[in-house]
Amino acid sequence: MKRFVWRLQRVLGIKEKEEQRARAQLIELTEKLAEARGELLSWQKMLEEIVHGLARENPKKRLGRQEFFLTYSAASDEQIKKLKNKVHAFESQQKEKIAEVLKLRKFRQGLERLRAETKRQFIREQEMLEQKELDERAGVSFVRKAQSLERTYD
Repeated sequence: MKRFVWRLQRVLGIKEKEEQRARAQLIELTEKLAEARGELLSWQKMLEEIVHGLARENPKKRLGRQEFFLTYSAASDEQIKKLKNKVHAFESQQKEKIAEVLKLRKFRQGLERLRAETKRQFIREQEMLEQKELDERAGVSFVRKAQSLERTYD
């Protein structure tokens, strides 16, 4: 029986590698997003702790520290704004990468279905050829036996 060879196997291999590469990029992007979110949360938590700490202090001590906090709060707000923009950018990149991975997966799965169907058809054709050959052999064998029987009766 002939060996099954699919002409589009190379395309399928390329698409599988593209999908793996896109998945790796998605994982890397997700890690960056998680890191940025963690940094954002730590900044926000730090500022909340400072505000709660100032609220609990004695009003006389609090004024000096509160003034210092307000002086540098603009820089902290700017840093938080930058982190939020960074998180938003990573989220949009992540959505795009997810869409790309899904597109590649869908294409690859379509190729795999096509390959499976082509292989089933190839096997069916090979079985039909094999059956035809067996039928021909049986026919030839029958004719030979019939001829040998004729010769013995003649």
